[in-house]
Amino acid sequence: MSDTHQKRSPEPSRLVLADGRVFRGWALGASGVVTGEVCFTTGMSGYQEVLTDPSYHGQIVTMTAPEMGNTGVNAEDDEAARPALSGFVIRRSSPRTSSWRAEMDLDSYLRERGVVAIEGVETRTLTRHIRDQGAQMAALGTEDVATLHDRAKAAASLEGRDLASEVSTPESYEWSEGLGVWDPEPSVAADPSTRPHVVAVDYGVKRSILRCLVASGARVTVVPAQTSAADILALSPDGVFLSNGPGDPSAVGYGVSCVEELLGKRPLFGICLGQQILALALGGRSYKLKFGHRGLNQPVKDLATGKVEVTTQNHGFAVDVESLAGRCTMSHVHLNDDTCEGIEHAESGAFGVQYHPEASAGPHDARYLFSRFMQRIEASRA
Repeated sequence: MSDTHQKRSPEPSRLVLADGRVFRGWALGASGVVTGEVCFTTGMSGYQEVLTDPSYHGQIVTMTAPEMGNTGVNAEDDEAARPALSGFVIRRSSPRTSSWRAEMDLDSYLRERGVVAIEGVETRTLTRHIRDQGAQMAALGTEDVATLHDRAKAAASLEGRDLASEVSTPESYEWSEGLGVWDPEPSVAADPSTRPHVVAVDYGVKRSILRCLVASGARVTVVPAQTSAADILALSPDGVFLSNGPGDPSAVGYGVSCVEELLGKRPLFGICLGQQILALALGGRSYKLKFGHRGLNQPVKDLATGKVEVTTQNHGFAVDVESLAGRCTMSHVHLNDDTCEGIEHAESGAFGVQYHPEASAGPHDARYLFSRFMQRIEASRA
């Protein structure tokens, strides 16, 4: 498919940071003014997955690659029912959409989904500023600079805010869709009633994670973030999955309490926010990173095997590994800054990783972790 779309007449727009730095460009997507924590992601592809990843809730996301929209968008690649991020910042939107899977161009998608965006920004300069000064609140829109600056300064920080409950499903549901034609090694179809039952706690789960669980052989039930341990156990799960999600893990106290009660009763596997909640349930602490890890090319070392994996990541908080001394071990480490990327709790068998093994978008180096979870479930059922 090849299609050139008609762009609107450009309207000046601005991104104004709380520290007063101004970045100018042209309005893209929906009209309006938004605030959020400005951050950047280094992926050269996967912009649709970024737009619909609930982990970006409350953030204005900057894409560092110079052009977005080349391959358009399609319904299949949405990671949630609607975008959760606050705003979208790019250098340039492609004037041409070219992909056999494309159903819509990027600007039309942003307008239809209500995403306020800006193009024409010097994203390299913005990225360097965030790396030097740290992630901070910002305002984006067509208002004057002074008004936007006031909005940015008044915006509430992500620290201490429970954002997971704002993106979680309001009610439980069954998920049965696997990876389909995208699965290089499809699992043998089995009677769903004989498959291990995994309850996935939704703190902002991506659809691709649920597909990977199904592809690994699980029967999946998704439950709201605030579901109690008693209600989860009443569903007779063989394992419990703790999903990714946005914001500060220390604000998700109900999740920590739930996991404390589940430890040792069922195999547990956490990803991203799920790992952080697991760490807090084990008595550890979390802290905010200066500008976070976001992108498709993050190097992580498996300390058990020495193998280095290229991973997909999206998080602004991390686990304080020293706070877990004597409680559990660090299984994976980020090679750029030595931060904790995985934990193992020997006593209960619970484990988690800070990165995204479903890799949508991104490399598939870490998809084996879903099989590891299923193996632990099978061992516990024996």
